[in-house]
Amino acid sequence: MITTVGIQGIKGSFHHIVSQQYFESCVEAIPFLSFDDTVDSLLNKKTNAAIMAIENSIAGSIISNYALIDNNNLHIVGEHYLDIQHNLMALPNQTIKDIKEVYSHPMALLQCKVFFKNHPHIKLIEDKDTAEVAERIQKKQLKGVAAIASKLAAQIFELNILAQSIQTIKENETRFVIVKRSNSTILENQINKASIKFELDHKRGSLATILNVMSDCKLNLTKIQSLPKIETPWQYAFFVDVTFENYKDFQKAKAVMTIMATHFKILGQYKNAKN
Repeated sequence: MITTVGIQGIKGSFHHIVSQQYFESCVEAIPFLSFDDTVDSLLNKKTNAAIMAIENSIAGSIISNYALIDNNNLHIVGEHYLDIQHNLMALPNQTIKDIKEVYSHPMALLQCKVFFKNHPHIKLIEDKDTAEVAERIQKKQLKGVAAIASKLAAQIFELNILAQSIQTIKENETRFVIVKRSNSTILENQINKASIKFELDHKRGSLATILNVMSDCKLNLTKIQSLPKIETPWQYAFFVDVTFENYKDFQKAKAVMTIMATHFKILGQYKNAKN
């Protein structure tokens, strides 16, 4: 059976690359130009799963995607880390001096900030998707315009790479999560990572107390992200990732945290991709 997967971006995008690497069986990647549309495709059952970038080692968390997963009650069933190498590309027979404008996703522009400081003649313009810009340059034969995208995008859309690995920090990794409408079906003895969300009373030491519970139950905190509660100013929801060796340790911690925290919620239970 072919799995249909919603991705933000077109063929040649980093989400497309993840779809090819993560799924072992046949997969059909369905492109969308926004994460909202990607999630809608999953909710409307046009796709079986969706891939969403959630954090980058340089630029940090993609806050809006945490909210999309939570607000739509989606379940994280897996994760994938991808080495992100940004390349500057344009139509053939041009040099960097010929480039006047670069269009790319804001995260890509942020990750390449230092490179463009050395080329102040280039105007940086935010766009929806890295690979889609590469496709547009080829279709419209846009000279003086460059894209920041993967080597795969350069190959697909027949563009010349003017500069390779232009990201500020050469070891640049993005974490992607695979989300579905229902929770993970993998065996408990294979689950060693979980994503949870909770809220806490605005009291001194409330966060420290719940972090101590995690530590006492042998959970390793790998990520904590706070998001403001729009309806309640100056109060926050916490999104936390934990790893563990024994699923029973997580169950024990979950039982305590459910009592201590407000609106405790499991966003996903899955295999740790870093193992």
